[in-house]
Amino acid sequence: MGLLLIAACASLAAWLWLTFAQGMFWRTDVRLPPRTAPARWPSVAIVVPARDEAGVLPRSLPSLLAQDYPGEARIVLVDDGSSDGTAELAHRLAARQPGLPLTVVTPGDPPSGWTGKLWALRHGIAHARATATAGGQGPEYLLLTDADIAHEPDSLRELVAAATSAGLDLVSQMARLRVDGFWERVVVPAFVYFFAQLYPFRRISSPTARTAAAAGGCVLLRTEAAVRAGIPDSIRQAVIDDVSLARAVKRSGGRIWLGLAERVDSVRPYPALGDLWRMVSRSAYAQLRHQPLLLAGTVAGLVLVYLVPPAALLAGLAAAPSPGRTATVWAGGLAWLLMAGTYLPMLRYYRRSPALAPLLPLTALLYLLMTVDSAVQHYRGRGAAWKGRTYARPSDA
Repeated sequence: MGLLLIAACASLAAWLWLTFAQGMFWRTDVRLPPRTAPARWPSVAIVVPARDEAGVLPRSLPSLLAQDYPGEARIVLVDDGSSDGTAELAHRLAARQPGLPLTVVTPGDPPSGWTGKLWALRHGIAHARATATAGGQGPEYLLLTDADIAHEPDSLRELVAAATSAGLDLVSQMARLRVDGFWERVVVPAFVYFFAQLYPFRRISSPTARTAAAAGGCVLLRTEAAVRAGIPDSIRQAVIDDVSLARAVKRSGGRIWLGLAERVDSVRPYPALGDLWRMVSRSAYAQLRHQPLLLAGTVAGLVLVYLVPPAALLAGLAAAPSPGRTATVWAGGLAWLLMAGTYLPMLRYYRRSPALAPLLPLTALLYLLMTVDSAVQHYRGRGAAWKGRTYARPSDA
């Protein structure tokens, strides 16, 4: 029991620190800040990068066309080399549903050193800025939103009101992901929980904290802040582009905010474990900057924080009476209790059963395997692969 007791105590210490000193990451009450309507609604360009998105566009694009925005707004959909008729479908959807004006543009293949999404964003932003508004200028704000994201009719209005009321340069909402299938219910809430653990939302909005992140599915960005930060050129190689974007804006003096969405949803299905596995593993090793030492430390950390508590509790209960047995049981049990307790708010946010909370160690094990697989695929030359494209790490691009 000696080594297991030490590991259980270390895990309990880690959970005490995470629970009370990691920016209250587990709380799910970080929603759009208090806001009032501005005296003048600024102009907005909605930029949507899309590559082979015909399967989700009928549920997402109409929600953008139907935005109830008091100011001037328009949509630029950037067809990034789709082979499934994404551009043609976008035109048909816009023709059937009057609403915000839609322009579809095509940037061509990305040059070396650019990811496809950021090249598409660059083209879409440039097109939006080159097209004068009624006031004779380019848009004052850019809403960068993915093709699988559906917005309630007041989404843009609420985002702009939050930005103008609080003087924010970037307002991002983490869209509520789909949790209809079994594996979605097991994996998706944990994905958002782990993200908040790495990037506590309260620290992101603090001007004095270095923590910066955004959720790429829904980012309202002041155009002046984008120009100041060199977006997207300054992050053109980033696979995890949303976090890189937020860091660039914050480093350049911008004020940023990230929270959970109430009226912004992803409509992309992940019906099988393999779909979710690819979603996580394509960028997990990039998050670790392709460093084997960081990978080893991450694996060790996941084992200590998530797998040791149930192992210590169950092994202690099964063991014969011995010195340290009771302490091992208590340390493992309390760590597991803190883990499950901090996971409950996220399960409530996703309207899932609290019975999933004690199963978080199994989900963490899945994420550990996904992270290792991400590294394996990288060294096989298939890392950061998405929709037919594979990206080298930035130093090799």
